[in-house]
Amino acid sequence: MATPLQYGDPPRLGPYVVQARLQSLATGFVYLAQDAEGRAVSIALLTRGAALDAAARERFLAAARQAAPARGGVRGWMARARGRGPAGAPQIIAMDDGAAPWVAVPYASGGVGAAWFLRSVLVSGTLIGETHGPDFVPYWLGDRAPAVPEPPPPAPPLTETRRAVLAALSALVVLVVLTGAIAWLLLGRDDDTAPPSRPLPPTMFVPTPPPLPSPDDTLKPSPVPSPGDSGTVSPGPSLPGDEGDPI
Repeated sequence: MATPLQYGDPPRLGPYVVQARLQSLATGFVYLAQDAEGRAVSIALLTRGAALDAAARERFLAAARQAAPARGGVRGWMARARGRGPAGAPQIIAMDDGAAPWVAVPYASGGVGAAWFLRSVLVSGTLIGETHGPDFVPYWLGDRAPAVPEPPPPAPPLTETRRAVLAALSALVVLVVLTGAIAWLLLGRDDDTAPPSRPLPPTMFVPTPPPLPSPDDTLKPSPVPSPGDSGTVSPGPSLPGDEGDPI
């Protein structure tokens, strides 16, 4: 029965979009997924503990390789001579043998799904004779988290062309030169290098004699009007010896 995905389940496995959980086993998980064309597939993914154990991972991959489609060449001819694969193994349509291996098979409701490949991960019983003592329990059985594949590396940063880099470098050099020239014009001139200006000579004050009156500036008596002239007679200037005498 399909159950919703839980925290830690991968959203994608290769080209397939994971949609739900079909089974949760001690050695891995079986997911219901869909490809780009809408076809449903069943995917078996190891747990993180099983994926970190080299022996468990190799048993899972060995079962997947035996059921994988035969290729051309000598290996393909030998595989066809032995048969298509183990009895009851479903047809593999995609697989990943990396650090977090998974196997995808066509989904069939009620049929044998990708869980078939998780049976070979655990080793139980003995090769000869009856089983005695406690059963073998691997050390990684307690790690039940899904072995999520590593995300793809990020895209490399964008790089500019050589021509663009040279143009930017040239513009930077021109800007630095202009900045230096402007700074030298504003701050580089030193007033001490200019020749010192001559001080002005001291002011010379030469005393001059007071002005002397000219002969034209002496007082002259005003003309006396004739008796026939009408009008008021204006008094003339008085001289020092004529006080009290009428004019």
